[in-house]
Amino acid sequence: MKKYFFKKKIKLSFYLIFILVFSFCSSDAVNNEIKFGDENPPENFEILNYKTFSQTRIAFGAGLSQSKISTFTLNANNAKVKSIKMFINLDCPSVGCNIWDVYANISVKDKKTKKWFELGRYITPYGVDTSQLTRGIEIDVTDFKSLLEGQVELRAFIETWGDDGWNLSVEFDFEEGIPDYPYYAVSEVIAYNALSLAGVPYGSSTAGFDLTKTIAIPSNAFSTHLRTVISGWGHATPADSDGRGCAEWCFRTHQILINNDPKFTHELKPIGCGSNKINPQRGNWAPDRAGWCPGMAVPPRVDKFDKSNSNVTFDFEYDFEDWVSDGGTQSSQTGAYYAISTYIVVKSKTPIEAPVVND
Repeated sequence: MKKYFFKKKIKLSFYLIFILVFSFCSSDAVNNEIKFGDENPPENFEILNYKTFSQTRIAFGAGLSQSKISTFTLNANNAKVKSIKMFINLDCPSVGCNIWDVYANISVKDKKTKKWFELGRYITPYGVDTSQLTRGIEIDVTDFKSLLEGQVELRAFIETWGDDGWNLSVEFDFEEGIPDYPYYAVSEVIAYNALSLAGVPYGSSTAGFDLTKTIAIPSNAFSTHLRTVISGWGHATPADSDGRGCAEWCFRTHQILINNDPKFTHELKPIGCGSNKINPQRGNWAPDRAGWCPGMAVPPRVDKFDKSNSNVTFDFEYDFEDWVSDGGTQSSQTGAYYAISTYIVVKSKTPIEAPVVND
């Protein structure tokens, strides 16, 4: 019995010594890891600024054009970029700024499909510049970071109908840091946005406008969302009970259907025209439009799926709130239209292909 007890005591002592040694080594390893971290501090992230269009004259007539396409060199690799902001500045030419609030946007060409992807849309202020804004009209364009690498083609468009027009400048801030996911990819779902009146007719036949698609998401997607920009034009009747014609003024609620079920809602309602930082303007700038204001960006509507949708294929449909035009108008312009673009954006921890969109 004593012999057995002695052996057991030796065995127990051995275990205690082992635990103490292991604890000491583990503690040393942790200390070494901390020292290693101290010797390798985090990267010094920066905000990289890239200027593109600079005092580019955009006008109509007198040999001038409503659009300008140019090639620029941007950041070489965006894997460590966590956000990209675009800043749009409008200056008045020597003859003065165009007097009207008009549709305008900046687009980037997708090198694979050769399509123009709408980075951001804005409405020009009535007859004044954007100097009251610190850096101009700001739009977050991080969703398109896979297209904003290296040498890119950008297109600037302002639907101005006078030879006065605007002097346009555009710059980008690429903010380095730890992104939500290092790899993004984006595909066009629908795009009827060439002009304000080239949008989808509202309250009348939409023949020739395909608002239903089938979308296939890559297998390595960790996050999926839709990005839509929509703005209404026209003063069509019958007006709502408050006198608002469609589609510039009438407040509406539209929906995105996924697999024939309502999934996301877009409310085209006031966004605060009266509190516009560009004021006063030389026109009717203060009354609320349906989802946009003169001198402001048209807000992107981001709809994130609650699941990654990895390796999933689903049906998409843009569904406008029911309303039927009687063919009349409150102005000289007939018809109601929604200029709209929708993109599907996927994110991943590994390089990812763009979603496949089919009719």
